[in-house]
Amino acid sequence: MRYIAQHFRHSDGVWPLTLVLAYILTTYIGGWLLMAQPGFLLPLLGIIACGHGMVIAAYLVHDCAHNAIFKKTEHNTNLGKLLNWITGGSYGTYEDLRYKHMRHHVDNADPISFDYRGWLKSHPRLERLVFALEWLYFPAVDILMHALLMIAPFTSIGDAKQRKRLAAVLMTRSILLVALALWSLKAVLLYTLAYLLMLTVLRFFDAYQHNYEIVVNLNDPDAELPHKGNKDYEQNNTYSNLISRRWPMLNLLVLNFCYHNAHHAKPTMPWYKLPALHNELFGDAYTRTVGLKGQLRSYHRNRIAGIYAETYGQVEVPVALRDGKAVPVYGLSFLTAF
Repeated sequence: MRYIAQHFRHSDGVWPLTLVLAYILTTYIGGWLLMAQPGFLLPLLGIIACGHGMVIAAYLVHDCAHNAIFKKTEHNTNLGKLLNWITGGSYGTYEDLRYKHMRHHVDNADPISFDYRGWLKSHPRLERLVFALEWLYFPAVDILMHALLMIAPFTSIGDAKQRKRLAAVLMTRSILLVALALWSLKAVLLYTLAYLLMLTVLRFFDAYQHNYEIVVNLNDPDAELPHKGNKDYEQNNTYSNLISRRWPMLNLLVLNFCYHNAHHAKPTMPWYKLPALHNELFGDAYTRTVGLKGQLRSYHRNRIAGIYAETYGQVEVPVALRDGKAVPVYGLSFLTAF
């Protein structure tokens, strides 16, 4: 155990990682098995289990991107790449994903290389479909972004050098999907619902965590932004959207990703240490903490406006949520690398 622990960034990280990996594998594999069962109840449980397993895998990829698990970058990278196959983000490279997210932290902005808004406006039929699906609570924008991830190297927004890699990934995942369909077509069809569940959860918890601007400069490594490296701006425009203050264990449903101010204060702090860090730095009366009820209400009221929203708003998120004016911003998932 000592030999294993010496590879971890934090010496007490062995058991938390063991438990969370066991949970991911149990829910993901178990979810597939349940989705293949006859009837309604067990497949429904399978959708929830598989979807939540992918949610936790995605947030663990986020920890890997910050090298919060292991001391060596290569160990974090290897784990992140494996988990990315579970999340469905493996069509893009882990390195690109990590670079984009690091820019988010350094620039205190949301840098992108493809702004779907202008593209969507130039395709009115697809635009109408996206509006209809979003009205029905389908994360159409995120589906679009993840679909684009599957073809990006063959377009102007991707790297042509990655075409062979992408073709290999597409072939591998297609073969696996066909094999699963031969085993249970029902499970494959229900997997799409589990994936939609993951996308919805990820983007909901992204939607109110910052008051940053979106800037199309991801491909410019020397880009200068007005708030780059400004720690005061970073904390003042970051928000912790806890599922529950009263029952903090519930925040494990998103692997404590909702303790976002603590994460931005110490990005290499792993998920299981964030609640204690939040309490140490901010306490219960922190003004940058927003409640789940207000987020749900705002997400419901403004889900259509979020399609073309380009900033999180010029007023503070708690105030905007209280007034029902906070607009979610879509298409910023850390699983899409452009």
